[in-house]
Amino acid sequence: MTPKLKFSKSIFSPTITNPRFAFFLHQFNLIATRNKPTTSSFLIRSFKIFFESYPQVSYKKSVFGARILFPLHFTMSDTMSMASDLPFLGPRSGPSSMELQQLSRRPKHHVSPTLGELLQFVGDANSSPNVGHGVSDPLPTSPFVLSFNSLTYSVKVPRKTVLPTSLGGGDKVEVSNTKVLLDDISGEAREGEIMAVLGASGSGKSTLIDALANRIAKGSLKGTVTLNGEILESKLLKVISAYVMQDDLLFPMLTVEETLMFSAEFRLPRTLSKSKKRARVQALIDQLGLRNAAKTIIGDEGHRGVSGGERRRVSIGIDIIHDPIVLFLDEPTSGLDSTSAFMVVKVLQRIAQSGSIVIMSIHQPSYRLMSLLDKLIFLSRGQMVFSDSPSKLPEFFAQFGNPIPENEDRTEFALDFIRELEMSDLGTKRLVDFNKSWARNKNDDTRSHQGAHLSLKDAISASISRGKLVSGATNIDSNLSSSVPRFANSFWVDVLVIAKRSMLNSWRSPELYAIRLGAIIVTGTILATMFRKLDNSPRGIQERIGFFAFAMSTMFYTCAEAIPVFLQERYIFMRETAYNAYRRSSYVVSHSIMSIPSLIFLSFVFACITFWAVGLAGGTMGFFTFLLFIFASFWVGSSFVTFLSGVVTHVMLGYTVVVAVLAYFLLFSGFFITRDRIPAYWLWFHYLSLVKYPYQGVLQNEFDDPMECFVRGTQIFDNSPLGAIPDSMKLKLLKSMSQTLGVPLTSSTCLTTGADILKRQGVTDINKWGCFWITIALGFFFRILFYFALLVGSKNKRR
Repeated sequence: MTPKLKFSKSIFSPTITNPRFAFFLHQFNLIATRNKPTTSSFLIRSFKIFFESYPQVSYKKSVFGARILFPLHFTMSDTMSMASDLPFLGPRSGPSSMELQQLSRRPKHHVSPTLGELLQFVGDANSSPNVGHGVSDPLPTSPFVLSFNSLTYSVKVPRKTVLPTSLGGGDKVEVSNTKVLLDDISGEAREGEIMAVLGASGSGKSTLIDALANRIAKGSLKGTVTLNGEILESKLLKVISAYVMQDDLLFPMLTVEETLMFSAEFRLPRTLSKSKKRARVQALIDQLGLRNAAKTIIGDEGHRGVSGGERRRVSIGIDIIHDPIVLFLDEPTSGLDSTSAFMVVKVLQRIAQSGSIVIMSIHQPSYRLMSLLDKLIFLSRGQMVFSDSPSKLPEFFAQFGNPIPENEDRTEFALDFIRELEMSDLGTKRLVDFNKSWARNKNDDTRSHQGAHLSLKDAISASISRGKLVSGATNIDSNLSSSVPRFANSFWVDVLVIAKRSMLNSWRSPELYAIRLGAIIVTGTILATMFRKLDNSPRGIQERIGFFAFAMSTMFYTCAEAIPVFLQERYIFMRETAYNAYRRSSYVVSHSIMSIPSLIFLSFVFACITFWAVGLAGGTMGFFTFLLFIFASFWVGSSFVTFLSGVVTHVMLGYTVVVAVLAYFLLFSGFFITRDRIPAYWLWFHYLSLVKYPYQGVLQNEFDDPMECFVRGTQIFDNSPLGAIPDSMKLKLLKSMSQTLGVPLTSSTCLTTGADILKRQGVTDINKWGCFWITIALGFFFRILFYFALLVGSKNKRR
């Protein structure tokens, strides 16, 4: 049971001289005296951090561990759990039952302290002890206002139409019709408020969120989106905002705490120490109500993990770790039960109160959720039919001539009424026109009460000074886009964090790698037993060549398991890079580096199983050369498959393409048909074949010994019909050939060397090490292509 703290309404003693100490107490008191349903655990944790940071403050032990000697009081008279601290878990009487009503009616102009404000000064008490005296109030700021005017967006929808017989003989032709998804949408969202976009499926909710979040191509969207009256540049918006997708895109084998910690390492700057990042994560876990699930894995279909509501709050948490000024959410309550949905929106309310603009789409909020929303926008087929606070709904529909019945839910009535109008002949035109006149009257009434806002530069500066933009710059110049860093960390820090996360995921889900290792062991064992101890006879030569062709092609086919690896991470990658969590190049480099150790191990296992068992030539040097070519084959195959996974979007399609292309590579490698026999119009594909170079390299490694003889005397008849005749007859034939040719031929005369075999196979155009370096270079080439595929394919914008 977590005790609920009760604080007095008084301010801390004004005689405090340490300014950082005074600032912390002042902010702590603001939390306590603002009548918010702040969770007890967050206050206790902040209280604990305070005493650990300021041990010089005199205190006395109490039931909570410490009691400060100022007019701050807490009692055990109202002991309850964290769940009972939230007003929605059951009916109550007394003051607690009034919290929700007071919450929905309180003024919104106060800005709650951010997570950064409570953590920014922790650990810094001794850095500047003689700064000054007294307590200065936080810098007064005018709230941020996100305005959007005349947003219009349409797409072309192809449709097949049958022309009349007189014109086209009844043929079907494809014509393009323009479908309007947003039609002249205007409004504004303010700091400290939650603006919800409602409407039936297909009304344009998600499209409007995408338009405000700059997820629609610039040339396709008409209208303007401004923050404090200034046009938002894409680069700046990515830094000061976050977008939570409708689907929960998380790594299933990471715990809640690990997921948020990795997000902190990506989004928070390296100037923050590890302990401060960890403290921020712990504070965020409490703010999201995830303390009990902090050590639980996210889970998926095959692994039991957190609940749906907890998963959704984790999705929100990873995008708000840096305290964004603007937060966009696409239907964050979809698929959740009533209680989980309320907890999610409750978290969003706290985020808004900490100084953020929260804009979300929602399908059909319950009565309890409506009490947490500050502004509603109803859409119908891309047009706005209502834009005001929830309390204005009865007045709006009453003036329109369709009052809401007393005992009916306002939201359900509005959505049902809009649906009825959509199905009527006149549609919603009359309601749209009425909403425009309603908006004009509202603007006339409120224009005189609106004060001047700070410029965007000053507002962001004030926000950063309060610790709101932890990942932002401390100095803001006239060029906002250049003064706010695009990425929180350096290139190599991103590489290390991505590699650490990838290693942790691989360690907890070793199935894919285990299957690949098993395939290599089984294949190597079969080849080692099938081609055991090959001799240097003409038949043994053919068998060696067949072994090399099959072994090299096997290296490529076993790389196909890399296809689902990126496809499973694809949308997580798109979400993280869309708002500059890290660089795409960092991901590619990290992905490449992390693949190398596993490829080396697989190469070593295969080489050890097959090299001595088959009886390959070259000794120790030959073994390591064979090992290098096996690794090069794995490297280029893995790089090629990784590139394809960045191009295709479906696992089965990826497997189909990989199998087909690798079959073509093997066909043109020079094994089935030598280079000099390939038609000239297909010769270009021979040099594009990825199998050609390692296959040619291992052949040269096997047959490049000038002292090794592979065909002697009568062995020349072994691969012909004469191979079945007695040896005595072979000697007579050999003697006859010697007399005819004028060259002495005996049973020990060397007739075929390794150079002859290489020339006959057509693998002498490029030397051994040239083949190796070409194979390695092709691997890097496909990694570069993978980067460009990510660059083009992960923009995540509508056109």
